[in-house]
Amino acid sequence: MMMRRMKLLMLVLIMPLISLGQDHIFSQFYNAPIYLNPALTGQFEGDIRFNALYRNQWSGLASDFSYMSASADLNLHKINSGLGLIFNRSSEGTAYLTKNNVAVSYSYIIGGDDFTLSFGLQGGITNQKLDWSKLVFGDQIDLNQGYIPGSVSGAERPSVDSRFYFDANAGANLVYGKFMLGAGMHHLNRPDESLSGFQSKLPIRISGNLSYKLSLIPDQYDRDGTYLIPSVVVYKQQNVMSYSFGTQFKYAGINAGIWFRNDGNSNGNDAVVFSVIFDIFNRRTNGEKFRLGISHDATTSKLNYTNTSGSTEIGIGYEKYFPNSSNGGRANGLRCYDFY
Repeated sequence: MMMRRMKLLMLVLIMPLISLGQDHIFSQFYNAPIYLNPALTGQFEGDIRFNALYRNQWSGLASDFSYMSASADLNLHKINSGLGLIFNRSSEGTAYLTKNNVAVSYSYIIGGDDFTLSFGLQGGITNQKLDWSKLVFGDQIDLNQGYIPGSVSGAERPSVDSRFYFDANAGANLVYGKFMLGAGMHHLNRPDESLSGFQSKLPIRISGNLSYKLSLIPDQYDRDGTYLIPSVVVYKQQNVMSYSFGTQFKYAGINAGIWFRNDGNSNGNDAVVFSVIFDIFNRRTNGEKFRLGISHDATTSKLNYTNTSGSTEIGIGYEKYFPNSSNGGRANGLRCYDFY
């Protein structure tokens, strides 16, 4: 029992240091499209779209692991482009390692009657900061009692606790009929995010996504139909790999899904994810739609659900056409944007 408590304590204390060099991922990746792939900027039926997603990870641990992403993007049909702005924030561990990122996202879209091919670029500034006063070192831990309250470490404090750096991302995405296939690359410039004085370049994160929209009722209207939407999402960053696979059952404005996430390495299964999405006033002629998504990760790794209490995400989305828009009503039944 004591050893298990010590392992959990050490996990909470060192997680901020482990997280240096690794990105967080969202279970509701479909509610953070520009975070998943810059090429998805402007890829929706409408003129303007807003998305926001919040993740509270491992709420059972005595520390904060929270992440959020918020974005707004425009579908600029006349110039075959998408333009967006995204804000990302993360807070991790007892030392509150925080990252704030603001970036501009652009995509160029090549379209036909039954396909859309887009290429995206994204660039912005990230600030990373660590509260060194809240770090706990080995000389502050007793093997039997754990952390010694009021103890002061002899570790030398670095002179830098905050860093700004430029970050660049790119991606491509293809929608062909009822298929969607995309790939993204993040941190192309490998920025140095070190807070210790020694160089620590952020590894490139590669992501891939594949979805298919299977109609369960022939000749149904797209947004009011009944579908199964199986999907696979894969992430790789340095020697860390993760993939999720599952399916959504979509009926009109209600969407329920189950996902299985594996870390792709020797640890095996990571979590089972349950999700439900509600699309509100989805049938208005101006394409207006409000979305509410809720999901929960049931941890299946060695950390187990009893210790972590899993992770929960809440996402919202909104999209519509502008009044008197020349794009209104141009939804093409052969080209499928609405995969979720």
